[in-house]
Amino acid sequence: MVTLHHDSELKLFGLPADLGRWLLIPLGMGVLLCLGSVYSWSIFRKPLEGELQISATESLLPYTVALVFYAALMPIAGFYIPRVGTRVMAAIGGLIVGLGYLLSSFATQIGTMILTYGVIAGTGVGIAYGVPMVVVARWFPDKKGLAVGLTIIGFGLSPLITAPLANELINAYTVRPTLRILGILFMLIVLAIATTLKLPPKGWHPPQMTATAIAPNIHAYPASMIKSRSFYGLWICYAIGTFIGLSAIGISSSVGEEMAQIDSSLAAVSVSLFALFNGASRPLFGWLSDRFRPHYVAIASYTLILVACVLMIQAQPGQVVTYLVAFCLFWFCLGGWLAMAPTSTLRFFNPDQYAQNYGIVFTAYGVGALAGTLTAGQIRDAFGSYVYVFYGMAGLAIVGIGVASGLLRPKG
Repeated sequence: MVTLHHDSELKLFGLPADLGRWLLIPLGMGVLLCLGSVYSWSIFRKPLEGELQISATESLLPYTVALVFYAALMPIAGFYIPRVGTRVMAAIGGLIVGLGYLLSSFATQIGTMILTYGVIAGTGVGIAYGVPMVVVARWFPDKKGLAVGLTIIGFGLSPLITAPLANELINAYTVRPTLRILGILFMLIVLAIATTLKLPPKGWHPPQMTATAIAPNIHAYPASMIKSRSFYGLWICYAIGTFIGLSAIGISSSVGEEMAQIDSSLAAVSVSLFALFNGASRPLFGWLSDRFRPHYVAIASYTLILVACVLMIQAQPGQVVTYLVAFCLFWFCLGGWLAMAPTSTLRFFNPDQYAQNYGIVFTAYGVGALAGTLTAGQIRDAFGSYVYVFYGMAGLAIVGIGVASGLLRPKG
């Protein structure tokens, strides 16, 4: 899709490259919209519980396993993207995601569903997820944070589109044909977009980019990412941010019903509001990460989390507005970390190795996801109230401020 014009002007989608590159953002969003459908699993749970005669805990297992394989495959895929190429990796990921959905439509036991949806579809998501971010980061050396932040809106807002779509299809055709339809649809969309996801020529930059920005001092990058202090600062901060954010996502409806005493229908609707904040924060935090030092942006995020924790700790039964404001902040900050982490990776470490570097940094998400989703429920069971969860979150946010202040720096 990228061609070199006869006058040596680079063209993208038939436009000058500095204009055509903006089309890669909605295309990348399209890929991530398909991949983010993994977050819509709750729509399938009830119908499958009836069809497969399984418990609510069992119906959650395909989703949990999918998240584990998604996080585990990211660092592996990161090392293969430069070797295999962005278009091929996106196509492979799209094929595997579609295959996982198709095979899931034939599963008659929960064990098979865990394999087809959890392992296979989750693997496909992990393979393809990093590709759009790698592509837009290279095409936007002057606006890395904004471009990456805009692109990953697709993943965060996916449930707002894919969940109602899946629900309508289930009502019309039942659950198995729905899995088949979505599998084919996602596969075709990702395969079509994959053909456009090519990197620019090495060293390409938009004409308006300043000489200083074009040629940063390569010695500013540590020779080895995993030996640098800033890597561990970023990893710990990312793990804390995702731990808190994914804990909050997992208990949003339950806390609304228990602490704010709202009915289940309002609790479900409120999740759509939270998802909007989760999506909107990504380009905002990406843009902020372009303009301010990452530790300042991280501290701002943790401060908002502290505000949300204090609101929930002091909330009285029936204070719906307090609950909505606090959980909008939790979801907002999680979306922020999903923009801050890739942008900080680009800023701290050699951007030519971004695919590999962010794959390693992303393991923090996997750790935060597993620990966060398990811990909140255990605290509720042990102490009898979700309020104690927010004391733990506040403590972690304070630790995060300390780590960001001391380690989240581009040197060393």
